Amino acid sequence: MYFESISDALMMAGHGPYVWASYGITLAVLAALVISPIQRQRSARRAIAAEVRRRNAAQQKET
Repeated sequence: MYFESISDALMMAGHGPYVWASYGITLAVLAALVISPIQRQRSARRAIAAEVRRRNAAQQKET
């Protein structure tokens, strides 16, 4: 194994905090890129369903 211990692997000769922070930021950005469109799609579907209900209610009142 390249590192003597887990602690050495996490610290990476003093560069560990930068490396792990970059991994964390990358993971957060990738998660946001996956979650954001899903939330927008749900919101759009709710808005469309509400509009359809409003139009149906308006049509029923007319008849």
